Amino acid sequence: MAQLAAFPKAWMDPLCVDGSMSLNEWIDLSAKLDVDGLEFYCDFLDLKDKATWPDFRKRVEDQGRSIPMLCCSPDFTHPDKSFRQVQIDKEKNWIDMCGILGGSYCRVLSGQRRPDVSRGDGINYAVECIEACIPHAAAQGITLIIENHYKDNYWSYPEFAQHMDVFCELVERIDSPHFGVNYDPSNTILAGEDPLELLERIKHRVVTMHASDRFLLEGNIEDLKQEEMDSVGYANRLSHGEIGKGLNDYDAIFGTLKEAGFNNWVSIEDGVDGFEQMQRSVSFLRNKMQAYWPE
Repeated sequence: MAQLAAFPKAWMDPLCVDGSMSLNEWIDLSAKLDVDGLEFYCDFLDLKDKATWPDFRKRVEDQGRSIPMLCCSPDFTHPDKSFRQVQIDKEKNWIDMCGILGGSYCRVLSGQRRPDVSRGDGINYAVECIEACIPHAAAQGITLIIENHYKDNYWSYPEFAQHMDVFCELVERIDSPHFGVNYDPSNTILAGEDPLELLERIKHRVVTMHASDRFLLEGNIEDLKQEEMDSVGYANRLSHGEIGKGLNDYDAIFGTLKEAGFNNWVSIEDGVDGFEQMQRSVSFLRNKMQAYWPE
C-alpha cells in the first residue's frame, strides 16, 4: 500500500529560523501521528552539523518510521552562472544528506521567477542544473523529484515553473530514471489552473506527492497573484487547512494516480491550526489511501 509521511509545514519558522522547536521535539511530537515516515527539510537548524545526520535517522527509525523524502529548494534560474553553480553544489550536499538520513527522494525546484529572466532562459538554466545533479543522485540510488511548486517559504518571487505549461515543458526535457515529479495539487490551484488537468499530463512521471488543502482567506486568485509578487514567502491571504475540507478532490486525484500505477509516498503538509488538525488530516488520508491502495 502507498505510505504516508508528515512534513512540519506549520512549524517551519521554529525549526528553521528561531530555533524555538528542536528537530528532536518535532520527531517526538510526530510520533503521535499515524504515519510511516517523516519528510525533512534541508534547512532545519539542527541539520547544520553533518555529524548529527545519522543520529536523527536513528531516532526516527527507533520509532518504527523512516525519512523517505528530503525537501530542498535550489534556485536554478538566476542569470549568473556562478550563482547557479553554488546552487548545484548545495543540491549535491542535500543529496548526500538525503542518503545519510536514509531517504530515496530529494526535491529539486526550478528556481525563482525573476522578472529579468525569460521563459526560455529559465527553463534552460533549470534543465542544465538538474541534469548536473542527476549523476550524483543516481550514484546513491536517490531520485530527484521536482515539485509543481508555489513559493518556498523564504523566497521573494514565486516558482519559475509554477504554471502548468512551463512545468510540463521542463519535465519533458529531462529523461532519466532518477528524475520524477512530486505532485502537489494545491499549488496548481494557486496558479489558477486545474490540478486534475496537470495530473493527467504528468501522471506517469509522478513518484511522490504532497497532500494538503488550500483556502483563500479573502479575495480571489487574481488578488493572490498581485500579492505574491510583492511579498517574501507566502501571501497573507493564503492558508493551508484541514485536508478533505478544501478545494482538492482526493477521490479524483487518488483514482488517477492508482490507474497510472502509483504506489508510493504521500507526504502531508498541514497543522496550521494546531496539531489536532494535522491528526484529523492524517486520519482522512489514511482512510482514503486505504480505499485506493488496500495492500
